[in-house]
Amino acid sequence: MRPPDLHTLIRQGAVFYVSHSGGKDSQAMYAGIRRRVPHDRIVLVHADLGEIEWEGVQDHIRATIAHDLNVVRANKTFFDMVRHRAATRPDVPSFPDGGRRQCTSDLKRGPIYKFIRRDMNARRALVGINCMGLRAEESAGRKRLPPWSLNKTLSTTTRTVYNWLPIHALTTPQVFSRIREAGQEPFRAYATGNRRLSCVFCILGCAGDLANGRRERPELFQRYVELERETGWTMFPGQSLTQRAAEEEAPRRRQPRGNAP
Repeated sequence: MRPPDLHTLIRQGAVFYVSHSGGKDSQAMYAGIRRRVPHDRIVLVHADLGEIEWEGVQDHIRATIAHDLNVVRANKTFFDMVRHRAATRPDVPSFPDGGRRQCTSDLKRGPIYKFIRRDMNARRALVGINCMGLRAEESAGRKRLPPWSLNKTLSTTTRTVYNWLPIHALTTPQVFSRIREAGQEPFRAYATGNRRLSCVFCILGCAGDLANGRRERPELFQRYVELERETGWTMFPGQSLTQRAAEEEAPRRRQPRGNAP
């Protein structure tokens, strides 16, 4: 679709719903949106992942925003979701994967969409912007995403909601640069080498991210290992969480991402 004019959307009373995970991309996205959108049109929302979320991430978000943080949560956990699939579909992998990201749809997108619907109804808003920090550099799939698109799930005959990817074209160094320009630091996990921030043990996490998570949350790591045994499926195709985390580069040859130029 042809990108709508931002100033026109603002004149129309559009509300900008900024999904904030606490990661570098969310932080950089919010900093940029604040420079372009009136303060009272920005609404921050965070999908709380419960025990599988990095400890302190919500405190980090609140310390780097100038808005209230609306926290939403699904009525089930990651462990509930995996166990349910194991019980109902024992013939297929119990854990989500890159092509079947039920964790994203059920634990993040679903609760956030529910919040947007309720908030727009309460405000009697006719136009909403679903802002997400997805970047083309992250994957081939995300590279193909248009920066602007109509959100057909949230839009109705009386409500129009767009998806907006404000930092889609930014590189990783540019993301960290924008955070520094805002006078802030990224979440502490990046300083120890994390490439991305989501669940402590993410199905898309690299070996280094998973190893960092194991050092920080050994008890949670063990619960994932036990879940693999319980379901009979490994967290990654043909590879357990223990095996994937053991692939960490040693010694660390990459520069900590928190110090990216």
